[in-house]
Amino acid sequence: MNTTTINLDLPSLRKAYLSGEQTPARVIAHLLERAREFDHHNLWIHRATEAELAPYLERLAHSRPEDLPLYGVPFAVKDNIDVAGMDTTAACEAYRYRPERHAAVVAALVEAGAIPLGKTNLDQFATGLVGTRSPEPWGACRNSINPDFVSGGSSSGSAVAVALGLASFALGTDTAGSGRVPAAFNNLVGLKPTLGRLSVRGVVPACQSLDCVSVFARSAEQARTVLQVASAPDAEDPWQKPQPTGRRPIPHQFRVGVPADAQLTFDSEEARQLFQNNLADLQALGGEPVEIDFQPFLDAASLLYEGPWVSERYLATRPLIDQHPEALLPVTRSIISQGATPSAADAFAAQYQLRKLKALADRIWEQVDLVLTPTTPGIYTIEAVNADPVTLNSRLGIYTNFMNLLDYSAVSVPAGFLANGLPLGCTLFAPAFQDEALLALAARLHPHTVDRVGALTDALDSPPFEATEGTIDVLVCGAHLSGLPLNHQLTDRYGTLVETTETAAAYRMYLLDGGPPFRPGLIRDTEAGVALPVEIWRLPADQFGSFVDGIPAPLGIGKVELADGRWVSGFICEPIGLESARDITSLGGWRGYLASQ
Repeated sequence: MNTTTINLDLPSLRKAYLSGEQTPARVIAHLLERAREFDHHNLWIHRATEAELAPYLERLAHSRPEDLPLYGVPFAVKDNIDVAGMDTTAACEAYRYRPERHAAVVAALVEAGAIPLGKTNLDQFATGLVGTRSPEPWGACRNSINPDFVSGGSSSGSAVAVALGLASFALGTDTAGSGRVPAAFNNLVGLKPTLGRLSVRGVVPACQSLDCVSVFARSAEQARTVLQVASAPDAEDPWQKPQPTGRRPIPHQFRVGVPADAQLTFDSEEARQLFQNNLADLQALGGEPVEIDFQPFLDAASLLYEGPWVSERYLATRPLIDQHPEALLPVTRSIISQGATPSAADAFAAQYQLRKLKALADRIWEQVDLVLTPTTPGIYTIEAVNADPVTLNSRLGIYTNFMNLLDYSAVSVPAGFLANGLPLGCTLFAPAFQDEALLALAARLHPHTVDRVGALTDALDSPPFEATEGTIDVLVCGAHLSGLPLNHQLTDRYGTLVETTETAAAYRMYLLDGGPPFRPGLIRDTEAGVALPVEIWRLPADQFGSFVDGIPAPLGIGKVELADGRWVSGFICEPIGLESARDITSLGGWRGYLASQ
């Protein structure tokens, strides 16, 4: 592999390391040299020195790619997340300090073999969605595709680093959209994980109760890899939540909520058309559009800056803003200073209002499996934002500000390009801890919208994958089949049909005594058995126990072999159940038996 064409996709990089075609030292040296070409984008606050990188490379020199899931993977870190030995500034010189420990998420990634290349630019104290609120000597971070336009913020430099091919992935934060907006403006996948999934120990607080670490990636599959490594439990973080046992799978034929047309905001007909194209793409992938009332989401979004949550920003910076207010940009200072005035009564009143809005918003999950929105109404030039910094910044948060207040998971997916060559994004969101399920759908949608990565000519590699985390697959062969009397026992538990297939040619089927409902018994018989039609259903793991508890003797759950050699959990029958049963194997399965009656 020529160092001038290094592909930073995780699978490509791993293949190059395993073959010996590349080494981490050569890749990092190339990236540091190439980074100098993009200094005018103002994406770094600190680019790592050779001395700072030496310990990471030394460790990898004594490790094997096979042993570390992120061996030699270069990544960038937003400069409000601690990297040991590299200063943290949050884009404020007076706030500068040098941490001795990595932030918990950085530590998990480094342990897996990843290499931090430096600290990236941001809107000061993560207060902004534009990327222009960074003072000199750093300055406004510029869009990776057209430097006259905003990069999005506040995680501006992290997005631009990935989009320009200077890192395989990057960490940002996303309290109000800071991970999704820059992803949309730089043609990347931007994952805002469930609030509390990733540790925020070692992250400079913005709104501590709403902060979460976000991931910028070249594809949804790669975002998933980073997410799962970064999800290491951290006993020192009081904000981290344990992951639930069960996750609700998104069906192959899914219902997608779409705001009523009057509740959608766009800056141009072109942006509206991109969104309509995204919806059409989801329909082609099995989505059924369902119009929803988006007002509770919009009302929740207004609470973030118009309510007392801005007091959390004030708490995070109070010593600095009280004693050295000149250290903050005027626009940052004016926003954060508002947090000094709300009272405890204001905070409780806002919490009551949010609880009502969440109850209204959560009703939507009875109607849909996920919601699709634009990520932003449009994209602006730096000049336009400088002329009207508050209004345009606020406009970018219409579809993002409510997400953590309502405790939803979200991913921004490239939506396509405007005629001026600038990208926009669309957002998929769902209840908490649906991160992998959303990423699996994003992986299928992404190739429909664009064919390249970031600002590069690299071809998009977005392979589909199944989101099986927190689920259990169950084989059914009788009354639980689709449309039959007991199928509701699966659907009532949010089960979804995964596939219709056959067993290995090693099973016989019997009609058991009793009923209605009448039931078959499946018996393994490697000598006289045949292949029989079955269905595979996916259940949330925390629903599996109650499902099994309702299964009467002589039936039970065991392992059943499929025609392709896989073994899955499924219905089997105890031999005692066959004493007065009738062999119906020749009828070709349970539906064949029903047809014969």
